[in-house]
Amino acid sequence: MAASEPVLEVEDLTRHFPTRRAVLPGREVPLVRAVDGVSFRLDAGETLGVVGESGCGKSTLARMIVGLEHPTSGTVRFRGSDVHAARGRDLRELRRRVQIVLQDPYTSLNPRRTVRELLRQPFEIHRGLLPRAQWDSRIGAGVLGLLPRAQWDSRIGELIELVGLDPDHLDRFPFQFSGGQRQRIGIARALALSPDVLVCDEPVSALDVSIQAQVVNLFQRLQRELGLSYIFIAHDLSVVWHISDRVGVMYLGKMAEIGTRREVYDQPRHPYTSALLSAVPVPDPELRGQRSRRLLEGDPPSPVDPPSGCRFRTRCWRATEKCATTESALTGPDGAQDFACHHPMPPPPAATGPVSPETVSPGHGSH
Repeated sequence: MAASEPVLEVEDLTRHFPTRRAVLPGREVPLVRAVDGVSFRLDAGETLGVVGESGCGKSTLARMIVGLEHPTSGTVRFRGSDVHAARGRDLRELRRRVQIVLQDPYTSLNPRRTVRELLRQPFEIHRGLLPRAQWDSRIGAGVLGLLPRAQWDSRIGELIELVGLDPDHLDRFPFQFSGGQRQRIGIARALALSPDVLVCDEPVSALDVSIQAQVVNLFQRLQRELGLSYIFIAHDLSVVWHISDRVGVMYLGKMAEIGTRREVYDQPRHPYTSALLSAVPVPDPELRGQRSRRLLEGDPPSPVDPPSGCRFRTRCWRATEKCATTESALTGPDGAQDFACHHPMPPPPAATGPVSPETVSPGHGSH
């Protein structure tokens, strides 16, 4: 694969859900526009953080990327192959290579199965096919191809050690583990078939703050060792700062801004991004008075009936008549940091300082 070719491409992806069934044939039914035209790319070994308020479409986006939801329109391409057009063997291969880690580690694990049984399931479904050499050198499978059934338990033991758990506990049930341990089990299950991409749907939001850092560090170590690419969905801006290379900000089903971590956090151009960052608690008392805070008024509009033009205009202090009539495309002047706004924010004054690890309070997010 060429260095410039992305491992994952999302192009104009939409997902609309009908609010109810049509009473009469041909009768128009209101639609929930959960995701409405999202585009981005993910490079090999990169982490793209996705942030936004609850209900903005982050989880629906995640489910479409891994094929659990079918888009209304748009495409998801993994290494050039359309995820939703694949069938048969191609579909099985795509599902193996793009895995998901869900938010709640308890509800995502079958409580009636032991950890050993949970980790055997991927091998049973995919018949033990493990073609990546990284696993062979680390676990000793020998040759590429099918892993013999007799070696599954050995591989499972290596998996559980890889995420920092004791192989002696493989015959326990999920309820016998803590929340952080259960999430590690979920991560081990996602890694079982040696994927290229992990879609992490708020994987630390259900954990205690002290455990969040351990799981984030685990994600970073696995990325270094296995060369994984992440789409990391979260509402905690401090977590996204620490793990992401680039950051995308979603609002009401659309991408409002996307750029490198430094660009988005230090010089947000979209007013919504600026408002999110201004709400982050500042632990240093000397810096608290130097950053202005922008409180958003009102609630997000309904995704059933979004505003015309810019969807953020009903809560934006910079909105004009143009914002009500014309939707801004997600573009930027330099092609690096893209934002969908007719009246972008100017660069912040030097006195305010950037939103960096020193000024972000861990465990606090965008709510």
